[in-house]
Amino acid sequence: MTAHASSSSFPRIWLITGASRGIGARIAEAALAQGDAVVATSRSAESITRRLGASDALLPLALDVTDEAQARHAVGAALERFGRIDVLVNNAGYGLLGAVEEATADEVRSLYETNVFGLLHVTRAVLPAMRARRAGHVINISSLGGVRSAAGFGVYCSTKFAVEGLTEALHAELAPLGIHATAVEPGYFRTEFLDTASLSVSPRVLDDYAPSAGVIREAARRINLNQPGDPVRLAQAVMQLVASPTPPLRLPLGTDTLQTIAEKHAFVEKETAAWRELAASTDFPVQAAA
Repeated sequence: MTAHASSSSFPRIWLITGASRGIGARIAEAALAQGDAVVATSRSAESITRRLGASDALLPLALDVTDEAQARHAVGAALERFGRIDVLVNNAGYGLLGAVEEATADEVRSLYETNVFGLLHVTRAVLPAMRARRAGHVINISSLGGVRSAAGFGVYCSTKFAVEGLTEALHAELAPLGIHATAVEPGYFRTEFLDTASLSVSPRVLDDYAPSAGVIREAARRINLNQPGDPVRLAQAVMQLVASPTPPLRLPLGTDTLQTIAEKHAFVEKETAAWRELAASTDFPVQAAA
């Protein structure tokens, strides 16, 4: 079967990173169910097949997103098999729980290698083919933590702030080329994100942070698998997102994210008003007309 023939029978071709479990797997399942083809990646291709099965519409690939050469190879394999990539979902990532001071340099570096640099590796590998076709949609999975940072998740949230900034720039750069870019901002969804497979916990614990980050450490254990968000409905929302001719720059998902956005905007507005006079005083004085 040629690449052209194989791609022509599918409405959309997806490339989804971190697709063996969690949100990535749910999005892959929804895309396959509606007749699309999916290039699903994970560190283990076998884990993809175990979760999603085998079909002509699925190409499971092993990919460590921190390896730029592997990212280029995966995109090449996707294009060879299906001829194009319509939707890129940068989902691969994990969390880090602990106060900012508790996190070691190695923990921070590893987190950024996956959550930020990994996203960049895959995006840069996919964009040439999208630019050539003047079509495509880059979806970066951000988080409620990309809207507002929080004690105990500061380093993780900082990676999602980076994702937000990159997506906003991509949106501006790619729109004139007919390519969309969206940051999807899920709240707490009932996936494996708070399990040990997706959440790293800083082993260093400082007593001074017990009332802040320490409280969050305990809360994460209680919340795990009791989150309010339904990942199946999240996946369906992503299907509606890619079907829209005018997708948004940001798509918050979950009532907890909506509440967080409202609270963040109210806080910023109140604080800005309180400090407006000082903020405005730093311009050069306006020269009176002669």
